[in-house]
Amino acid sequence: MTDASAKQRIVLGSDHAGFRLKQFIKTYLQSAGYPVNDIGTNSEASVDYPDFGGAAARLVASGQSDVGIVICGTGIGVSIAANKIAGVRAALVADLETAHLAREHNDANVLALAGRRLSDDQAISIVQAFLSTPFAGGRHERRLEKIAQLDRAREQR
Repeated sequence: MTDASAKQRIVLGSDHAGFRLKQFIKTYLQSAGYPVNDIGTNSEASVDYPDFGGAAARLVASGQSDVGIVICGTGIGVSIAANKIAGVRAALVADLETAHLAREHNDANVLALAGRRLSDDQAISIVQAFLSTPFAGGRHERRLEKIAQLDRAREQR
């Protein structure tokens, strides 16, 4: 992927605790030529993480973004919120190995990060690994279909 048109479209969302790290990641992604849609928040004033985790996940599920990156203090809240949206596979990632496996085995389409636990360098390394790792397919496709069945069952309730 050398031209910007071939790069994944990324939506970024965070609460107040993830704001600073979101801004740092946004600057990195834009300098690397990724199309970025920053849906907020836009300051460190207190807001509710489900608003931003859910909104980012909806953009991924609808196909308006290819991948989402969501951030709150621990990453837990935004990952829970994002995973409530059918078709989203949000992974809370804390290191390079889990970033790689989230994509390779789970075809995760939303990356959740802990804004209060990661350094800037750690976060960028995780983002790079997440964005550059392809889904392995094969035996993992069967498992993703089972996750899709769970989504469909939830929608039927």
